[in-house]
Amino acid sequence: MLLMMPRTMLFLSRFKRANGGATAVEFAMVAMPFFLLLYAIFDVALIFFASTTLENGLVAAARQIRTGQAQAANMTAAQFRTLVCNEISMLLGCDARLGLDVRKYSGFGGVQFPAALDGNGNMTGNLTFDPGAAGDVVVVRAFYSWPMMTPTVGTQFVNMAGGHRLLEATIAFRNEPFGSILNN
Repeated sequence: MLLMMPRTMLFLSRFKRANGGATAVEFAMVAMPFFLLLYAIFDVALIFFASTTLENGLVAAARQIRTGQAQAANMTAAQFRTLVCNEISMLLGCDARLGLDVRKYSGFGGVQFPAALDGNGNMTGNLTFDPGAAGDVVVVRAFYSWPMMTPTVGTQFVNMAGGHRLLEATIAFRNEPFGSILNN
């Protein structure tokens, strides 16, 4: 028994003197926060990229309304949705997470529209499709429910139920005088 004690002490004293793995231990302590921060940076970058994709897709599709092409073709809400989906499909899905709202107004001063989210953080579903006529003011809004992936940092960006962030793109314009041009 006495012989075992010095061997154990000798074995443990090797760890006390050894410092060859100090870098590995230090990296192990720093790795988790570092990779979490790196993942959060990618998550936030994807939010901005997705938001820009949604905005650009909405602008391209809304041009059909602004120029009167949608009205001349009697475009439906489903056809307009397909138009937007074709523009955003590289990053965003064309499913229940996407909501489109097109409303006409008589002027820019009277523009009021309902909130996209209810009190519980869910999409209200109060969406219409009215592209208006020549000279009408039209507000086209797109909503997309983006899932946050980073567990700790991502919670700071959540503004919807279910740990999602609502991405919103809006464009307001006055329709061109396409009616008078087409009639001539």
